[in-house]
Amino acid sequence: MLKEYFNDAWLPILKHNHLESFEALWELNKDDWFEPPNYRRGGWSGVIRTSIALPEGGNVGVFIKRQENHFFRSWRNLFRLTATFEREFRNILNFRKLGVPTLEPIYYCQKTVAGKLRAIVVTRELAGYQPFDAPCYKPIDQLAKGRRRPLIARVAKTLRQMHDARLQHNCLYLKHIFVKEEPGGAADVRLIDLEKAKWRPIRSIIATRDLYSLYRCAEGWSRTDRLRFFLAYRDEDHLSVESKKLLRRIVKRLVDKKRRV
Repeated sequence: MLKEYFNDAWLPILKHNHLESFEALWELNKDDWFEPPNYRRGGWSGVIRTSIALPEGGNVGVFIKRQENHFFRSWRNLFRLTATFEREFRNILNFRKLGVPTLEPIYYCQKTVAGKLRAIVVTRELAGYQPFDAPCYKPIDQLAKGRRRPLIARVAKTLRQMHDARLQHNCLYLKHIFVKEEPGGAADVRLIDLEKAKWRPIRSIIATRDLYSLYRCAEGWSRTDRLRFFLAYRDEDHLSVESKKLLRRIVKRLVDKKRRV
């Protein structure tokens, strides 16, 4: 069980703001929600955003996620109640260990208080980033080619990097892909909301599941943009035989879903 984690680089900053304890972070701006509590699974989970002071001057934005009695079970923990944040935070650490860009972790802790399991996750705000479903990217086919193509390619290569590490996001929507455009056309991509992410051994299964989810929510993407994305993901100029098989599986799932709806 992961009970408490401090990012060593952030510990002096937390101490500077008197936020180096679970209790202080739990009580901070307690009712000033960025995302109001979501009540389910017999408990709740919510998010605040706050700005904390840097020892050398200036401020930095952080997100503090708090939950109470919000559990998940798996075959690995059949006899232990585990906070869903623990799974998410472990995934953040694992993604970073494997070189897949995601959030910067600051703090994690879980404690039982008055018989209730509480958990906190603190991460640095992705300042300057926008979710890939933000209004500035809709509809994407109206962006200039010189901007649209590098963006699509960068996102595709980041997802390929995740899948090459045999990591499946399992909830891969455009809102979970954050993009920061740099001067000169470069872009940086970060993947968030990793609660359901998992390691799986077969990359084709991973790709089918994640890319199906992505294409489902990619409204405003033309067939050309979707194909360009897929070619960048596969690192190909033309579809290979294996790529055609993978693309057919994804399209079949999309068609089957539309028929059921």
